[in-house]
Amino acid sequence: MKHIRYCIPTILIVLIVGCNLGNDSTIYTYDKEAERVARCSRIDTAAIPSIINPDTIEGYEALGKLSAEAWLLVEDGSGWVISSKNADEPLYMASLTKMMTGLLAIEYGHETDTLEITDDVFVTRRSKVKLGDAFQMGDLIREMMLTSDNDAAYALAKHVAGDTLSFYALMNEKAQYLGMQGTHFASPNGMPNDSNYSTAADLVRLTRYCLADSQFAEIVKTKEMDIPLTDGRHMPCRNTNALLHTYEGCIGVKTGYTRQAGNCLASAAERDSIRLCLVLLNSRSMSTRFKESAMLLDYGFNVMKAYREKMQ
Repeated sequence: MKHIRYCIPTILIVLIVGCNLGNDSTIYTYDKEAERVARCSRIDTAAIPSIINPDTIEGYEALGKLSAEAWLLVEDGSGWVISSKNADEPLYMASLTKMMTGLLAIEYGHETDTLEITDDVFVTRRSKVKLGDAFQMGDLIREMMLTSDNDAAYALAKHVAGDTLSFYALMNEKAQYLGMQGTHFASPNGMPNDSNYSTAADLVRLTRYCLADSQFAEIVKTKEMDIPLTDGRHMPCRNTNALLHTYEGCIGVKTGYTRQAGNCLASAAERDSIRLCLVLLNSRSMSTRFKESAMLLDYGFNVMKAYREKMQ
């Protein structure tokens, strides 16, 4: 088992300014992991309203009619808040939980490890993986994230930590490390559990941190692929995130639904060098979570366009 990345001794990048190492030279050190954490934690509610009035931007009036109970929309590079509703309210998050499961599996695991779907992780019976199936770890992470496979999440949790309770401890340790103060994990997959909850603000923080991992980012923007099993078979998988197929610039991230949590979606999109990150919780239906997320993203790009024009 490899050590989690944020426990690895800090790697420093040294920048030397000057022609030599004499007294006139300045040495700067930069902690890449610390900057990653700081960047995903950066939230600024004042920047945009100080330049433009977001209430006047096209798409604003429609936001009051959205069915979602909570959301947070930010510009990723700056952390500027574009729109929010009940962003700090703890709510159930359904399969958005799998973002943390996938992240920890990437950080702790080895891609070529072999995982088998055994009796103790074959729990929901409605999963795409079946009892006796075996995968390399990297492929099972992809299968879980694309199809939102609940039993794959259990298999990954057991492999990473030995048992699910130990994995929950890792999840909560990582959440605290990221400053997710309104979050508690008690499930690897987000199936109904009163102790598994988060906030839109915390989940945006997690989304931004996850997207900074190149392997995670590559997985969640994949529309479809054939996942190989170790016995030579292949499992066709299509990403459950409809926005990847319908929304220009969408790069992920994760769907979620239970009756307890409602319809949830973490999404991200890039246009004109602008990346928006959005978490929307408890929308009325499967279709409205995509429609409402698209409306929020459209509004976000309109706001950023108006901001840029004002600053020119």
